[in-house]
Amino acid sequence: MKNLSAVTEFILLGIPHTEDLETMLFVLFLGCYVFTLMGNLLILLAIVSSTRLHTPMYFFLCQLSVCDIFFPSVSSPKMLFYLSGNSRAISYAGCMSQLFFYHFLGCTECFLYTVMAYDRFVAICYPLRYTVIMSHRVCAILAMGTSFFGCIQATFLTTLTFQLPYCGPNEVDYFFCDIPVMLKLACADTSALEMVGFVSVGLMPLSCFLLILTSYSRIVCSILQIRSTEGRRRAFSTCSAHLTAILLFYMPVVLIYLRPTPSPWLDATVQILNNLVTPMLNPLIYSLRNKEVKSSLGKVLHHLGFLADRLYRENTS
Repeated sequence: MKNLSAVTEFILLGIPHTEDLETMLFVLFLGCYVFTLMGNLLILLAIVSSTRLHTPMYFFLCQLSVCDIFFPSVSSPKMLFYLSGNSRAISYAGCMSQLFFYHFLGCTECFLYTVMAYDRFVAICYPLRYTVIMSHRVCAILAMGTSFFGCIQATFLTTLTFQLPYCGPNEVDYFFCDIPVMLKLACADTSALEMVGFVSVGLMPLSCFLLILTSYSRIVCSILQIRSTEGRRRAFSTCSAHLTAILLFYMPVVLIYLRPTPSPWLDATVQILNNLVTPMLNPLIYSLRNKEVKSSLGKVLHHLGFLADRLYRENTS
Protein backbone atom coordinates (compact mmCIF):
# COMPACT_ATOMS: atom_id res chain seq x y z
CA MET A 1 0.00 0.00 0.00
CA LYS A 2 1.79 3.17 -1.17
CA ASN A 3 1.66 6.15 1.19
CA LEU A 4 1.41 9.38 -0.86
CA SER A 5 0.54 11.45 2.18
CA ALA A 6 2.46 14.37 3.62
CA VAL A 7 0.40 14.00 6.80
CA THR A 8 2.17 11.91 9.46
CA GLU A 9 -0.52 12.06 12.13
CA PHE A 10 -4.17 12.96 12.59
CA ILE A 11 -5.99 14.73 15.43
CA LEU A 12 -9.17 13.05 16.71
CA LEU A 13 -11.65 15.78 17.62
CA GLY A 14 -13.93 13.32 19.39
CA ILE A 15 -17.72 13.25 19.58
CA PRO A 16 -19.24 16.46 18.17
CA HIS A 17 -20.99 18.86 20.58
CA THR A 18 -19.67 17.23 23.76
CA GLU A 19 -17.29 19.97 24.91
CA ASP A 20 -16.76 20.15 28.71
CA LEU A 21 -18.29 16.67 29.12
CA GLU A 22 -15.00 14.77 28.95
CA THR A 23 -14.99 13.58 32.59
CA MET A 24 -18.58 12.34 32.49
CA LEU A 25 -18.04 10.60 29.14
CA PHE A 26 -14.81 9.02 30.40
CA VAL A 27 -16.55 7.47 33.41
CA LEU A 28 -19.53 6.31 31.32
CA PHE A 29 -17.48 4.80 28.48
CA LEU A 30 -14.95 3.22 30.83
CA GLY A 31 -17.79 1.50 32.71
CA CYS A 32 -19.31 0.23 29.46
CA TYR A 33 -15.94 -0.97 28.17
CA VAL A 34 -15.04 -2.84 31.37
CA PHE A 35 -18.52 -4.39 31.55
CA THR A 36 -18.21 -5.48 27.90
CA LEU A 37 -14.85 -7.17 28.48
CA MET A 38 -15.99 -8.88 31.69
CA GLY A 39 -19.33 -10.04 30.23
CA ASN A 40 -17.81 -11.58 27.13
CA LEU A 41 -14.94 -13.17 29.06
CA LEU A 42 -17.47 -14.77 31.42
CA ILE A 43 -19.44 -16.13 28.45
CA LEU A 44 -16.21 -17.62 27.06
CA LEU A 45 -15.32 -19.19 30.41
CA ALA A 46 -18.85 -20.55 30.86
CA ILE A 47 -18.87 -22.24 27.44
CA VAL A 48 -15.30 -23.57 27.61
CA SER A 49 -15.74 -24.97 31.14
CA SER A 50 -19.01 -26.83 30.43
CA THR A 51 -18.86 -29.93 28.22
CA ARG A 52 -22.65 -29.67 27.68
CA LEU A 53 -22.05 -26.43 25.80
CA HIS A 54 -19.48 -27.87 23.38
CA THR A 55 -21.88 -27.74 20.43
CA PRO A 56 -21.79 -25.76 17.15
CA MET A 57 -24.20 -23.10 18.44
CA TYR A 58 -22.01 -22.29 21.43
CA PHE A 59 -18.82 -22.63 19.36
CA PHE A 60 -20.03 -19.75 17.17
CA LEU A 61 -21.18 -17.87 20.28
CA CYS A 62 -17.58 -18.16 21.55
CA GLN A 63 -16.32 -16.65 18.32
CA LEU A 64 -18.88 -13.83 18.65
CA SER A 65 -17.67 -13.14 22.21
CA VAL A 66 -14.07 -12.94 20.98
CA CYS A 67 -15.15 -10.42 18.32
CA ASP A 68 -17.10 -8.46 20.93
CA ILE A 69 -13.97 -8.25 23.08
CA PHE A 70 -11.77 -6.91 20.29
CA PHE A 71 -14.37 -4.80 18.42
CA PRO A 72 -14.75 -2.07 21.09
CA SER A 73 -11.00 -2.31 21.75
CA VAL A 74 -10.31 -0.82 18.31
CA SER A 75 -11.49 2.67 19.28
CA SER A 76 -12.27 2.71 23.03
CA PRO A 77 -8.71 2.74 24.51
CA LYS A 78 -7.66 5.73 22.39
CA MET A 79 -10.95 7.51 23.11
CA LEU A 80 -10.57 6.95 26.86
CA PHE A 81 -6.94 8.11 26.59
CA TYR A 82 -7.81 11.54 25.22
CA LEU A 83 -10.98 11.90 27.31
CA SER A 84 -8.72 11.63 30.37
CA GLY A 85 -6.83 14.75 29.22
CA ASN A 86 -4.07 13.20 27.10
CA SER A 87 -3.09 13.86 23.50
CA ARG A 88 -5.69 13.46 20.75
CA ALA A 89 -3.04 12.75 18.11
CA ILE A 90 -2.96 9.41 16.32
CA SER A 91 -0.28 8.35 13.86
CA TYR A 92 -0.97 7.69 10.18
CA ALA A 93 -0.31 3.96 10.74
CA GLY A 94 -2.48 3.99 13.88
CA CYS A 95 -5.34 5.59 11.96
CA MET A 96 -5.00 3.02 9.19
CA SER A 97 -4.97 0.21 11.76
CA GLN A 98 -8.12 1.53 13.42
CA LEU A 99 -9.98 1.60 10.12
CA PHE A 100 -8.76 -1.86 9.09
CA PHE A 101 -9.53 -3.66 12.35
CA TYR A 102 -12.87 -1.89 12.78
CA HIS A 103 -14.08 -3.16 9.41
CA PHE A 104 -12.34 -6.53 9.76
CA LEU A 105 -14.11 -7.29 13.05
CA GLY A 106 -17.38 -5.70 11.90
CA CYS A 107 -17.44 -7.72 8.67
CA THR A 108 -16.45 -10.88 10.54
CA GLU A 109 -19.41 -10.38 12.92
CA CYS A 110 -21.71 -9.81 9.96
CA PHE A 111 -20.64 -13.10 8.35
CA LEU A 112 -20.79 -14.80 11.74
CA TYR A 113 -24.42 -13.82 12.30
CA THR A 114 -25.17 -15.35 8.89
CA VAL A 115 -23.43 -18.59 9.87
CA MET A 116 -25.30 -18.66 13.21
CA ALA A 117 -28.60 -18.27 11.33
CA TYR A 118 -27.63 -21.21 9.10
CA ASP A 119 -26.78 -23.25 12.21
CA ARG A 120 -30.26 -22.57 13.67
CA PHE A 121 -31.81 -23.42 10.29
CA VAL A 122 -30.11 -26.84 10.21
CA ALA A 123 -30.91 -27.52 13.90
CA ILE A 124 -34.64 -26.81 13.50
CA CYS A 125 -35.30 -27.91 9.92
CA TYR A 126 -33.01 -30.99 9.85
CA PRO A 127 -32.64 -32.06 13.51
CA LEU A 128 -31.85 -35.71 12.73
CA ARG A 129 -29.01 -34.76 10.38
CA TYR A 130 -27.73 -31.84 12.46
CA THR A 131 -24.61 -33.51 13.87
CA VAL A 132 -23.67 -34.80 10.40
CA ILE A 133 -24.18 -31.49 8.59
CA MET A 134 -22.63 -29.31 11.34
CA SER A 135 -19.59 -31.51 11.94
CA HIS A 136 -16.44 -30.23 13.67
CA ARG A 137 -14.75 -29.85 10.29
CA VAL A 138 -17.63 -27.83 8.83
CA CYS A 139 -17.79 -25.58 11.91
CA ALA A 140 -14.03 -24.93 11.69
CA ILE A 141 -14.29 -24.07 7.97
CA LEU A 142 -17.23 -21.73 8.57
CA ALA A 143 -15.47 -20.02 11.48
CA MET A 144 -12.26 -19.51 9.49
CA GLY A 145 -14.29 -18.39 6.48
CA THR A 146 -15.94 -15.56 8.43
CA SER A 147 -12.52 -14.18 9.43
CA PHE A 148 -11.01 -14.72 5.96
CA PHE A 149 -13.74 -12.86 4.09
CA GLY A 150 -13.84 -10.19 6.80
CA CYS A 151 -10.12 -9.65 6.22
CA ILE A 152 -10.61 -9.44 2.44
CA GLN A 153 -13.38 -6.84 2.82
CA ALA A 154 -11.41 -4.78 5.35
CA THR A 155 -8.25 -4.86 3.22
CA PHE A 156 -10.21 -3.62 0.21
CA LEU A 157 -11.85 -0.76 2.14
CA THR A 158 -8.60 0.26 3.87
CA THR A 159 -6.69 0.26 0.56
CA LEU A 160 -9.50 2.25 -1.06
CA THR A 161 -9.31 4.89 1.67
CA PHE A 162 -5.56 5.24 2.19
CA GLN A 163 -4.44 5.13 -1.43
CA LEU A 164 -5.71 8.73 -1.50
CA PRO A 165 -3.23 11.57 -0.79
CA TYR A 166 -3.64 13.31 2.60
CA CYS A 167 -1.66 16.51 2.33
CA GLY A 168 -3.68 19.22 4.05
CA PRO A 169 -6.04 19.25 7.07
CA ASN A 170 -5.46 16.46 9.58
CA GLU A 171 -8.30 17.02 12.08
CA VAL A 172 -10.65 14.02 12.11
CA ASP A 173 -14.10 15.26 13.14
CA TYR A 174 -14.88 11.99 14.90
CA PHE A 175 -13.70 9.82 17.78
CA PHE A 176 -11.88 7.29 15.58
CA CYS A 177 -10.73 6.88 11.98
CA ASP A 178 -13.55 5.68 9.73
CA ILE A 179 -14.15 5.87 5.98
CA PRO A 180 -16.63 8.80 5.72
CA VAL A 181 -14.57 11.18 7.88
CA MET A 182 -11.25 10.21 6.31
CA LEU A 183 -12.49 10.83 2.76
CA LYS A 184 -13.32 14.42 3.78
CA LEU A 185 -9.63 15.03 4.51
CA ALA A 186 -8.27 13.66 1.22
CA CYS A 187 -6.56 16.05 -1.21
CA ALA A 188 -8.31 14.54 -4.26
CA ASP A 189 -11.72 14.00 -5.78
CA THR A 190 -13.38 11.25 -3.76
CA SER A 191 -16.81 11.08 -5.45
CA ALA A 192 -16.04 7.88 -7.38
CA LEU A 193 -14.44 6.23 -4.35
CA GLU A 194 -17.38 7.25 -2.15
CA MET A 195 -19.73 5.47 -4.56
CA VAL A 196 -17.53 2.35 -4.67
CA GLY A 197 -17.27 2.36 -0.86
CA PHE A 198 -21.02 2.88 -0.51
CA VAL A 199 -21.74 -0.09 -2.77
CA SER A 200 -19.12 -2.25 -1.06
CA VAL A 201 -20.18 -1.42 2.50
CA GLY A 202 -23.85 -1.74 1.60
CA LEU A 203 -23.69 -4.85 -0.57
CA MET A 204 -21.97 -7.09 1.99
CA PRO A 205 -24.42 -6.50 4.90
CA LEU A 206 -27.37 -6.64 2.50
CA SER A 207 -26.25 -10.01 1.11
CA CYS A 208 -25.77 -11.38 4.63
CA PHE A 209 -29.14 -10.01 5.72
CA LEU A 210 -30.91 -11.67 2.79
CA LEU A 211 -29.26 -15.00 3.65
CA ILE A 212 -30.33 -14.59 7.29
CA LEU A 213 -33.85 -13.72 6.15
CA THR A 214 -33.94 -16.84 3.96
CA SER A 215 -32.80 -19.04 6.86
CA TYR A 216 -35.39 -17.62 9.24
CA SER A 217 -38.18 -17.84 6.67
CA ARG A 218 -37.51 -21.58 6.46
CA ILE A 219 -37.22 -21.77 10.27
CA VAL A 220 -40.59 -20.08 10.81
CA CYS A 221 -42.26 -22.42 8.31
CA SER A 222 -40.80 -25.44 10.12
CA ILE A 223 -41.79 -24.14 13.56
CA LEU A 224 -45.37 -23.51 12.48
CA GLN A 225 -45.60 -27.18 11.46
CA ILE A 226 -44.78 -28.30 15.01
CA ARG A 227 -48.02 -29.46 16.65
CA SER A 228 -46.91 -29.08 20.25
CA THR A 229 -47.26 -25.58 21.72
CA GLU A 230 -44.32 -26.27 24.04
CA GLY A 231 -42.25 -27.45 21.08
CA ARG A 232 -42.99 -24.25 19.14
CA ARG A 233 -42.17 -22.13 22.20
CA ARG A 234 -38.82 -23.85 22.71
CA ALA A 235 -37.94 -23.55 19.02
CA PHE A 236 -38.75 -19.82 18.98
CA SER A 237 -36.83 -19.38 22.23
CA THR A 238 -33.60 -20.71 20.69
CA CYS A 239 -33.85 -18.14 17.89
CA SER A 240 -35.06 -15.05 19.80
CA ALA A 241 -31.64 -14.15 21.23
CA HIS A 242 -29.99 -14.37 17.81
CA LEU A 243 -32.71 -12.24 16.18
CA THR A 244 -32.36 -9.57 18.89
CA ALA A 245 -28.58 -9.46 18.39
CA ILE A 246 -29.03 -9.20 14.59
CA LEU A 247 -31.36 -6.20 14.94
CA LEU A 248 -28.93 -4.46 17.30
CA PHE A 249 -26.09 -5.10 14.84
CA TYR A 250 -27.79 -4.08 11.59
CA MET A 251 -29.64 -0.93 12.68
CA PRO A 252 -26.42 1.08 13.31
CA VAL A 253 -24.91 -0.12 10.01
CA VAL A 254 -27.94 1.17 8.08
CA LEU A 255 -28.05 4.47 9.97
CA ILE A 256 -24.32 5.21 9.61
CA TYR A 257 -23.35 4.01 6.14
CA LEU A 258 -26.53 3.85 4.09
CA ARG A 259 -28.12 7.24 4.83
CA PRO A 260 -27.89 9.74 1.95
CA THR A 261 -27.27 12.77 4.23
CA PRO A 262 -24.79 12.13 7.07
CA SER A 263 -25.11 13.84 10.44
CA PRO A 264 -21.84 13.89 12.45
CA TRP A 265 -23.50 14.00 15.88
CA LEU A 266 -26.09 11.31 15.04
CA ASP A 267 -23.43 9.12 13.40
CA ALA A 268 -21.19 9.41 16.47
CA THR A 269 -24.06 8.57 18.83
CA VAL A 270 -25.10 5.53 16.79
CA GLN A 271 -21.47 4.47 16.43
CA ILE A 272 -21.02 4.58 20.22
CA LEU A 273 -24.04 2.28 20.55
CA ASN A 274 -22.54 -0.02 17.90
CA ASN A 275 -19.01 0.00 19.38
CA LEU A 276 -19.80 -0.25 23.08
CA VAL A 277 -23.44 -0.91 23.89
CA THR A 278 -24.17 -3.79 21.49
CA PRO A 279 -21.05 -5.83 22.49
CA MET A 280 -21.98 -5.12 26.12
CA LEU A 281 -25.57 -6.35 25.65
CA ASN A 282 -24.73 -9.51 23.67
CA PRO A 283 -23.65 -11.54 26.76
CA LEU A 284 -26.91 -10.56 28.49
CA ILE A 285 -29.01 -11.37 25.42
CA TYR A 286 -27.50 -14.84 25.01
CA SER A 287 -27.46 -15.75 28.72
CA LEU A 288 -30.66 -14.39 30.27
CA ARG A 289 -32.99 -16.72 28.33
CA ASN A 290 -30.64 -19.69 28.20
CA LYS A 291 -30.79 -22.00 31.22
CA GLU A 292 -27.64 -23.94 30.26
CA VAL A 293 -25.54 -20.79 29.91
CA LYS A 294 -26.95 -19.35 33.15
CA SER A 295 -26.17 -22.59 34.98
CA SER A 296 -22.60 -22.67 33.66
CA LEU A 297 -22.16 -18.97 34.44
CA GLY A 298 -23.30 -19.62 38.01
CA LYS A 299 -20.63 -22.30 38.40
CA VAL A 300 -17.93 -20.04 36.94
CA LEU A 301 -18.88 -17.16 39.25
CA HIS A 302 -18.93 -19.56 42.23
CA HIS A 303 -15.41 -20.79 41.42
CA LEU A 304 -14.16 -17.22 40.87
CA GLY A 305 -15.67 -16.17 44.18
CA PHE A 306 -14.04 -19.12 45.93
CA LEU A 307 -10.64 -18.29 44.39
CA ALA A 308 -10.98 -14.61 45.32
CA ASP A 309 -11.88 -15.51 48.90
CA ARG A 310 -8.96 -17.94 49.10
CA LEU A 311 -6.49 -15.35 47.81
CA TYR A 312 -7.85 -12.77 50.23
CA ARG A 313 -7.43 -15.16 53.17
CA GLU A 314 -3.87 -16.02 52.11
CA ASN A 315 -2.90 -12.35 51.77
CA THR A 316 -4.40 -11.35 55.10
CA SER A 317 -3.11 -14.32 57.13
